[in-house]
Amino acid sequence: MSEYPHMVEIPPKVISLSDNMSLMGRSSWLVEQYREMMEEKADPRVSDWMLMSSPLATVILCLTYLLIVRVLGPLFMANREPYDLKYPMLAYNLFQTIFNGWIFLGAASFWFGGKYSWVCQAVDYSTDPQAISALSLAWWFYFSKFIDFFDSFFFLLRKKFDHLSTLHVVHHSSLPFFAWFGAKYAGGGNTSFGGMWNTLVHVCMYTYYFLSACGPEVQKHLWWKKYLTSMQMVQFVVVFFHSFVPLIYPSCGFSKFVSLILMFNGLLYWFLFLNFYRKAYKAKKIKQLDQNANKKED
Repeated sequence: MSEYPHMVEIPPKVISLSDNMSLMGRSSWLVEQYREMMEEKADPRVSDWMLMSSPLATVILCLTYLLIVRVLGPLFMANREPYDLKYPMLAYNLFQTIFNGWIFLGAASFWFGGKYSWVCQAVDYSTDPQAISALSLAWWFYFSKFIDFFDSFFFLLRKKFDHLSTLHVVHHSSLPFFAWFGAKYAGGGNTSFGGMWNTLVHVCMYTYYFLSACGPEVQKHLWWKKYLTSMQMVQFVVVFFHSFVPLIYPSCGFSKFVSLILMFNGLLYWFLFLNFYRKAYKAKKIKQLDQNANKKED
């Protein structure tokens, strides 16, 4: 008899053999689904390419980036003076400009060269040299997102912690993961459409950073920084609607799964950039009002 007579005693649940079989069945189903996704639905041409066997390495690298940017980096710089990284930054920004320009020109040769349909383009999964070239560009685009991590590392070492905004960190930490799916499942075709415009924006962006790192004499002539965010936002809108086409016209033959990832990617970053743009514009407006008020007082 329970010492609390008003409470009903509930016997402990006994896990039956059938329950165990059910759990084992679910586990086997999940394992089978994962195997099917990694082996049967994936592009076999990249099975032995670096970082392509599974998303685990990419996830670990992205989490390591977050750990460095949000924890280890600030702790390391807590009692240190900012580093002077003018020349490393010049070299890095020049490399990024050339590297992204190379990827852009490679992708543009398909879209502007008449090889791809602007409406919708399926992936060529053959071993034709042009198909392998498109696949290689998808992989290099994916790999370039790890190189972009150095944007944040330079901010850390220069103690520009205010530059490590939510937008910046989320953007850099998630893009390698999204880009992995492109190279793994759809290297070429519609996937390269977004990559082409993204690398073009990066060419403009890193050209600006390179010139800005040259010093005040050059910085005063850089009037187009404010348009970089606008270019990013336009890019996301264009990619979102272009990725929507295969969902309406399945005969196109491009992966619906990858299309949904591209659409989610574009939508997520568009809202993040919009939020950043509004805050930056609001801060600039407040600063301008303060400057006008000070001039009137003078």
